[in-house]
Amino acid sequence: MALGTKVKRKTQQLVDSKHMLKGITTASFLESTIVPVPLEAIMVPLMQARRDSLWKIAFMATLGCVIGAIFGYALGYYLFDLIGQWVIDTFFSQSQFENVKQQMRNQGFWFVMTLGIAPIPFQVAMLAAGATQYSLPLFLLATIIARAIRYFGLALVVYYAGDRAEHLIKRYKAKTIIALSLAVIILWWASNQLSG
Repeated sequence: MALGTKVKRKTQQLVDSKHMLKGITTASFLESTIVPVPLEAIMVPLMQARRDSLWKIAFMATLGCVIGAIFGYALGYYLFDLIGQWVIDTFFSQSQFENVKQQMRNQGFWFVMTLGIAPIPFQVAMLAAGATQYSLPLFLLATIIARAIRYFGLALVVYYAGDRAEHLIKRYKAKTIIALSLAVIILWWASNQLSG
């Protein structure tokens, strides 16, 4: 069965389920930790079908990601020596991960925010934050802001665009991500100028 068909079938099951909110929280946790499939593929059709729960869906998706972020941070913090090499070999190269760790040390908060918005596996930020022992409260704050922008942004599009939301999101997703990432970079640069 094709991936698109599977996603549609699972989404329909979730729409009809009384455990829909728990399901989206679990899906968000899995997406942020071990399943590198964008949650939007499930969220947008679900939000369109369950507009009565639009904001709850966005909140539960954000919550699931935050729980996943704590889990990933803990893995990086406590178990990186044991599983770190496997993770690097599975998801990226050694040089990519070293670059991420350096970015984490230099830009921390803003780096996490950018990765939380951009379509880059968020596992990178979680493990790097834990492995470099970056401040957990700042890591969580950046995660909450970035994922809330992403998920509540989807909810806003569905709220205003209704059944056209999926089409609009597909059409403007890349431009929106670039604009949001640039906004974060500009804010980071401005904060450096003010503090320097």
